Amino acid sequence: MPVLARALEGGLHAAVLARDSTAGPRSLVERVLIKVNKTSEPDLVAAVNTLDPWSKSEKYGLGWVYFCVVLLVATISVRLYHLWTDKIRTALYEDEVIKASASSSPDVEYEMRNLDTNNTAAKLFPRDDEKAVRVKTQSSVSSVGPLNNALALVRFVFYRPTPVLRWRKRIVTFPSPGVTTIVLCALAFVTLYAFLPQPLYYRSMRFGSPPLAIRAGMLAVAMMPWIVAVSVKANLVSLLTGIGHERLNVLHRWGGYLCLFLSLVHTIPFYVQPVWDRPGWEVFQTYFTGHTVIYGTGIASLVPLIWLCVASLPFIRRWMYELFVALHVPVAILYVAMLLWHCHKYLTSWNYLWATAAIFLTSYVARLFMLNWSNPWRMSWLIGDEAGVTLLSENAIKVTIPTQTRWRPGQFVYLRMPGISVFENHPFTIASLCSGDFPSEYGDGYRDMTLVFKPFGGFTRKVLKTALKKGPDKTYRAYIDGPYGGMRRRLEAFDTVVLVAGGSGITAVVSQLLELVKRMRDGKAVTQSVQVVWAIKRLESMDWFREELRICRENAPPDTVHCQFFVTAAKRHSQAAAALAAGGGEPGPGRPISGIFGSERIDALAQGIASKRNSALIHDEAQGDPEKERELRRENEDGISALPQAHLAAPRTPQTVQRGHQRQKPSLGLNTALPPASQQPSFDFGFPSTPTIFQKNLMRFAFGVSGVKKREGWSTEYGRPDIPFMLRDAAKGFGKRTCVFVCGPPDMRNDVAATVARLQREVWSDPLKDEIALHTENYAI
Repeated sequence: MPVLARALEGGLHAAVLARDSTAGPRSLVERVLIKVNKTSEPDLVAAVNTLDPWSKSEKYGLGWVYFCVVLLVATISVRLYHLWTDKIRTALYEDEVIKASASSSPDVEYEMRNLDTNNTAAKLFPRDDEKAVRVKTQSSVSSVGPLNNALALVRFVFYRPTPVLRWRKRIVTFPSPGVTTIVLCALAFVTLYAFLPQPLYYRSMRFGSPPLAIRAGMLAVAMMPWIVAVSVKANLVSLLTGIGHERLNVLHRWGGYLCLFLSLVHTIPFYVQPVWDRPGWEVFQTYFTGHTVIYGTGIASLVPLIWLCVASLPFIRRWMYELFVALHVPVAILYVAMLLWHCHKYLTSWNYLWATAAIFLTSYVARLFMLNWSNPWRMSWLIGDEAGVTLLSENAIKVTIPTQTRWRPGQFVYLRMPGISVFENHPFTIASLCSGDFPSEYGDGYRDMTLVFKPFGGFTRKVLKTALKKGPDKTYRAYIDGPYGGMRRRLEAFDTVVLVAGGSGITAVVSQLLELVKRMRDGKAVTQSVQVVWAIKRLESMDWFREELRICRENAPPDTVHCQFFVTAAKRHSQAAAALAAGGGEPGPGRPISGIFGSERIDALAQGIASKRNSALIHDEAQGDPEKERELRRENEDGISALPQAHLAAPRTPQTVQRGHQRQKPSLGLNTALPPASQQPSFDFGFPSTPTIFQKNLMRFAFGVSGVKKREGWSTEYGRPDIPFMLRDAAKGFGKRTCVFVCGPPDMRNDVAATVARLQREVWSDPLKDEIALHTENYAI
């Protein structure tokens, strides 16, 4: 009890005590004159003047503040360095491009190589005497060798994924190495800072509260502003570091656990050195008269904190998620209120608590500017924006919201649709690009915000059921909170960009790809090579972003964008010949499918492929895991066999596309050579309708997909991609700066992260490589 230490730093004046014995604790403490004299006990003199006196214990709270400030400054410094170097590289490139366009003709890399002329222009008009235009993208201040090597060492250590523990049917995951290091450093700091100074206890409570308890209490209170700062959506830490609140939330959780640890260290010493020993009890009764519960305010503060920490444990949070979301903020407010009561303005404790309240309130005020319905100068004020729901193949859902909200590629929003669910607020990644190149039919000030997702349960399942019930012509009110998140770096500042997506993770990739292609087209991107890898279960999923892929293919500079699609659970269509004939023409023995049906006819083909899997494929995908097999079977039962035709976009008829450069007709590049139509009915080998892994590998070998790749770099294969092998092989052609962007299931993210960590050796060994950066996106957002 801090008040006891404050009261006992000297002798008591008996006359004052007798006169004011009926006064309250606050007035009594203020009027008592406390001094130490020659007759005072040695232990009391030491407690007051030499052995960590209570009056100077506020320094422990400042120690935690300094720890967090150092960590924050280091993170901001790295971000500023990256922003500076990226800005210099892009600015130098744009300047050189402008100069080159004014004095030189297009370089040889922009010749029409697809024409069967053997580069006639180069032969008729040789340019041997002309110096090659070398675009400058580097300067002495945009790349510091020792710093690049140091960053590569940090990435080599911290990019590696943490191991996953599996025990029976339970899976235990751990935070990333970076978060683990920060938490362990914080734990070591507060533990040493609380336990190393001496003494830990006094001989009796009458000499004051246990010093260990005071240190731990000040550290716990000083943590509160930082715990709240990294938990709220609109926070200053995200603004300064560029790290979204969804990534900082893990520090919020572990900060709470650390605060609980310190609170227990603060509480236990008061029971080890109890106040109810005779000398301590006499002093306690002197200051607190009446029916006062010993340690009552401390217990009232500890109980809400225990509930917050226990309820946030992953397995408990999943079990009662709705209850956790509903009670988390109210219980947190109750906890701060109890702390105000408990701390009683001792030392600087209230300073931290008022700072906590200020951060919390400021965040909620700032969020008003992030809502699409809170701006009175917009048409959506108080009523939100209109939204349309479209059902895509593979049961996917596309929500289109014409809005005046602006966003950057890769950001996400929280969507609330009262017409579907009044109280649910769900995060979705924005798949569209906020650009004047993609205007909205609502007017110049609007942009179409597109959200694409697959329904699993809760809100997403309600969206699917409501759309099926009310049809495609129904519009809904959409209330948007955001945007949040996004990349800290600029993709256009990297020479090579690798985009890896798994399933619906393509939603985080497609907007980045569109923005990058747009900047490459405008000469504002240093990027010379873009490689896209998309793993999907079935071919129909390509229809989600068919138009976006077509735009990228038609507008990207030649031989710069290379896309590989991997169909991991494809179903062979028994009537392939009829589908090919409907697509136009009879396939020859060596004729590729890409010449028969392209991106314009993908819908017609996709509607002929079943959406459900058979038992053999489910058992094969589960790979012996009974829990995963049951989950796949439930998903298979919930799948919709056929979507209503009114909800599907009609397949477009083939038409000639007029472009400035004559290039091949856009297609998805399915380089699969089929046998003649007359042999197709017998080309079955007795396989079931859905192939197993062995049969898919056999199809890949027989069709020669991986052995033949179009010159333009767009191809489709059957089977799962070997991401580590692909990245190691692609690393041979990486430029000076490379960024690997991945959004997919955890196994895919772990494979990419581990491979990129190992590739950091290339930065140390190759002087032509400055950095290989990694950006991962959560598959669930």
